[in-house]
Amino acid sequence: MANNSYNSKDILVLEGLDAVRLRPGMYIGTTGSKGMHHLLWEIVDNSIDEISNGYGNKIEIIMHKDNSITVCDNGRGIPVDKHPKLHVSGVEVVFTQLHAGGKFNNENYAYSGGLHGVGASVANALSEWLEVTVYKEGFEYNIKFASIEKTKGKVSGGVPQTDLIKVGKTKLTGTKVTFLPDKRIFFDEKFDFEIISKRAKELAFLNKNIIIELKDENQLDENGNVKSVVFNYKNGLKDFITYLNEGQTTLYKEPIYIEGSSDVVQLTLAIQHTTGYSETICSYVNNIPTSEGGTHETGLKSALTRAFNDIARNNALLKEKDANLLGEDFREGIVVILAIKMKNVQFEGQTKTKLGNPEAKQEVENIVYNALMDYSLTKQSKSVITEIVNKGKNAAKARLAAKHAKELTRKKNSVDSYNLVGKLSSCTGKNPKLNELFIVEGDSAGGTAKQGRDRSFQAILPLKGKPLNVEKKRLNQVLENEEIKTIISAIGAGIGNDFNIQNIKYDKVIILADADQDGAHIRAILLTFFYRYMRSLITEGHVYIGIAPLYRIYKRNFEKYVYDEADLNKVIKECGVGYQVQRYKGLGEMNNDQLWETTLDPSNRVLVQVSIEDAAEAEIMVTTLMGDNIEARKAYITENANFNKVDTMLDKIGASNERRKK
Repeated sequence: MANNSYNSKDILVLEGLDAVRLRPGMYIGTTGSKGMHHLLWEIVDNSIDEISNGYGNKIEIIMHKDNSITVCDNGRGIPVDKHPKLHVSGVEVVFTQLHAGGKFNNENYAYSGGLHGVGASVANALSEWLEVTVYKEGFEYNIKFASIEKTKGKVSGGVPQTDLIKVGKTKLTGTKVTFLPDKRIFFDEKFDFEIISKRAKELAFLNKNIIIELKDENQLDENGNVKSVVFNYKNGLKDFITYLNEGQTTLYKEPIYIEGSSDVVQLTLAIQHTTGYSETICSYVNNIPTSEGGTHETGLKSALTRAFNDIARNNALLKEKDANLLGEDFREGIVVILAIKMKNVQFEGQTKTKLGNPEAKQEVENIVYNALMDYSLTKQSKSVITEIVNKGKNAAKARLAAKHAKELTRKKNSVDSYNLVGKLSSCTGKNPKLNELFIVEGDSAGGTAKQGRDRSFQAILPLKGKPLNVEKKRLNQVLENEEIKTIISAIGAGIGNDFNIQNIKYDKVIILADADQDGAHIRAILLTFFYRYMRSLITEGHVYIGIAPLYRIYKRNFEKYVYDEADLNKVIKECGVGYQVQRYKGLGEMNNDQLWETTLDPSNRVLVQVSIEDAAEAEIMVTTLMGDNIEARKAYITENANFNKVDTMLDKIGASNERRKK
């Protein structure tokens, strides 16, 4: 019962870093794997900021066996002198004070990804221990922090164990930070070599000539040495776009490369069109990926549309009577990497996924437009411009055909209200925020799911065969596919540019497929469709993968379901002698009660929430899985699809495992 008296003594005042430990999600988003890696990115971003501003050229990341991790750079080193107001070393201030750092003015860092001044201190607050070594002005300094239990049950994080100690002389410069994420916050999460190497590679692309070395003491190479990889790209974004387009057919060999600046932004841009139909824009601000775009992307798109139309008319590729092409026409098949640096960045939220600075739009538009107009005057641009404009004209024809098809369909039987009788088993609940749609592989599993579900909030849509691979089709062809039309109609929010997230009929769209190669392919096809034509359904957290068990271990008074091979022997040992094993080769082999208990029941099921952590890597995965290279797709699925629990390919796209902790 609430306390009827409410006085000043009831107001909780959190000291130091206690607020971070009390509400870690406010600072790192989640206490799962993504949040734990976020701690690492905050420390790495500080090192990158040093190098981006001209101090040092190398970063070393070392994964240790106890799940601690080290980040070392050869920058200037964090200040070690006493802070004039707080009377402790600059190192202690940076790691113990929220909103403290050298990035709030432009004197020490012209451009910075870490703008909130909480990164280092949050990493410290959520670590079991953290150690900082600074190499500066000929000396080595060291300080250690730890999370300690001050009163019973209350833990304070990031408490200094000593003052900053001068260790001795050195010729090195820079900062080394080693920390161990606190298991009381992150439980059994482990740092992942693949996740870290992806981000390290991305940073190396964005900062040409930087050297980033990643070592994993948990793994040995073929020579018995600690596994190590070095990322270093001399051509920066040119190398990046070549990497993204590997395996694709491009319209022109050399990408369009632009560098420009104003008083507000510094900009680098790489553009290359492929023969495909999808649009790919990967944008970054001060090395931070802006997966949700923002004002810089808006300015970029305006510049591309205006410049390509003007260039087309200047070169008589568009006749006087012809209407201008739309931006989406010129962006069909385009791959773009946009990286800007600017001061006083306004990201939307601590996770920094969308740029909000209004001035960035006009600055980016002006720089890109003028650079493209200058490029169009060069000799090598003629064939490139012709290819781009011709592709745009073909895209415009397809767009008009798709529009006509949609209008025709609306007259007969609208794709938005496609006849779902006999296809969709809808739920009775009228609140979309509570409702769930299960897209199920096959009629057999669909029938079981219909019987096992809670029809008050769970709808079932069985698929008859594999849906269309939309990666190889234009929108007008996509709209002709029966299975795709049923999905569009069931979700109820449109498609492509007409998709409106506010109109979705279900808060959760859950893909439920068998744990085999066909099931993995169906998941990949559906994720590709959502990624290309309903992307905000993913970015706003509405798409999930349902994970069904592989085994049922049972005997009298004992029953447990096993979701991966790793747990099988453990459960068998727990069960003891006299047990029986039921192997589920497909969803249809379960009865409706079993499917409810293991896969449909919200209190007991296993779901993987799909998200886009890294747009560049997402594009590579989609291209690999859904592109023309069949052998590459087969090899990837065989090597990476974990049919026992969570697909590695979902992690590549960016998936957050919401599985309950057992």
